[in-house]
Amino acid sequence: MQLSEISCCGPITIATVISPYQSNSGSPTLSLVQNNQTYPQRGNRLNFCSECSQPVTVKIPEGDNRERFVCVSCETIHYQNPKIVAGCLLVWQSKVLLCKRAIEPRYGYWTLPAGFMENGESTMEGAAREAVEEANAYSDDLRLFGIFNLPRISQVYIMFRGTLKDGSTSVGEESLEVGLFEQDEIPWDDLAFPIVSAGLTRHYESLNGGTSAVGLADISGRPGGGFSVNWLE
Repeated sequence: MQLSEISCCGPITIATVISPYQSNSGSPTLSLVQNNQTYPQRGNRLNFCSECSQPVTVKIPEGDNRERFVCVSCETIHYQNPKIVAGCLLVWQSKVLLCKRAIEPRYGYWTLPAGFMENGESTMEGAAREAVEEANAYSDDLRLFGIFNLPRISQVYIMFRGTLKDGSTSVGEESLEVGLFEQDEIPWDDLAFPIVSAGLTRHYESLNGGTSAVGLADISGRPGGGFSVNWLE
């Protein structure tokens, strides 16, 4: 098992750890979300029931083991679950497609095409749609590339990798700019999110003789600050 850590920006370096919870002497430690934190603290605040419009309270329902928002009148339990983000890393020859965000959060920073899934679509369809929306980009050979867990914000990124069809891309509605970057041209200091740094690092490691398996990682930290990536696969 490996721990990849980055203090702020730039390519991620690799260290070895015993487990996700305990590192070897001298290795960087990993900050994990504690399992005993109550679930509503990581969801959106809910004040009223969507079924009957009465107030809700926070409590542990019978047969459950986590706090939920529960209606005080009709007793409807309002579950809040992690959001799934689908995206892709598209390559043309040796270059990678990046988009400069035209929306918050992280307006003006570079990212891989990705966004929240819509109802009725598969993860691959969602990733392909985001590439079109952000960069008018298409791919005929998308393959699962990595799964990235972000417990702090209750999100899971499912990322695909493929060839940018015909090397063609242009600015989409959600982007200020789009560009194809060689490895030494990546704007590491201006990447939008830790997942972008982690995905790019994994990509280049695989090209340089590293693992070719689908990646699985837990990411902790915040955009624009220090963060760590615990590779489980």
